[in-house]
Amino acid sequence: MGIIKTENLTFEYIRRDDEGNVEGITTAVDDVSLDIQAGDFVAILGHNGSGKSTFAKHLNALVAPTEGTVWVDGMDTKEEEHTLDIRQTSGMVFQNPDNQIICTLVEEEVGFGPENIGVPTDEIWECVEKSLKAVGMYRFRKASPNKLSGGQKQRVAIAGIVAMKPKCIVLDEPTAMLDPSGRKDVINILHALNKQENVTIILITHYMEEVIDADHVFVMDEGKVVMEGTPRQIFTQVDKMKELHLDVPQVTEVAYELRMKGLPINQGVLTNAELIAELKRIQG
Repeated sequence: MGIIKTENLTFEYIRRDDEGNVEGITTAVDDVSLDIQAGDFVAILGHNGSGKSTFAKHLNALVAPTEGTVWVDGMDTKEEEHTLDIRQTSGMVFQNPDNQIICTLVEEEVGFGPENIGVPTDEIWECVEKSLKAVGMYRFRKASPNKLSGGQKQRVAIAGIVAMKPKCIVLDEPTAMLDPSGRKDVINILHALNKQENVTIILITHYMEEVIDADHVFVMDEGKVVMEGTPRQIFTQVDKMKELHLDVPQVTEVAYELRMKGLPINQGVLTNAELIAELKRIQG
């Protein structure tokens, strides 16, 4: 069993009228079974309403399955006695960092989580220093979070999770509110945490360029996992991605269009360097 495992996971939203009567049921996650190995960098894709954010909330025990089971490091999320341990094992970072930041100083914000789980005071400040350095925000430790840019706030939110030393970090579109520079910085930080600290990363995103270096990709549609594989395996299927109302990386799209016009470019181009190599090969 991997660090995250789901078996026949189903989650339903029940809609009620003003009198509490059931008006309808929406299945947000539909019979999802997957196994994520410790140390992997995993991306989850899907258009709005595909169920990916609802799925993510199960990995931190924010919601419990309607049917099926979710295990986080072997702990069943339905068993309430495991909730605190699950949230220490699998940290969650949301789209808007303002929803997570509550303290008046950056270092206090990062130390808030460790303090809540009973880490000794001297160890807390060691965690704070290490976590802020890991995300490149140590020099801002005495700053007010309100004075930071969106990208800097998101780094602080990530540092706050890292300080709790989770084995896994789940990020629900963490770069959606950032500019291109901020997005790149955050993704680089996540890859560094993954490679250097062996933290499992589960990234939900709609920016395809953020997925290129992932170990594994799951694509969701109408609550189901409809595609899975490496980034190259997924993005080779341009037509299927379009059917799911999803993009592919820009350079992959360019290579696809050139191939449609008759150039013998191989499928699965993911980077500018690969496209240049293909064009040189064609030119001889």
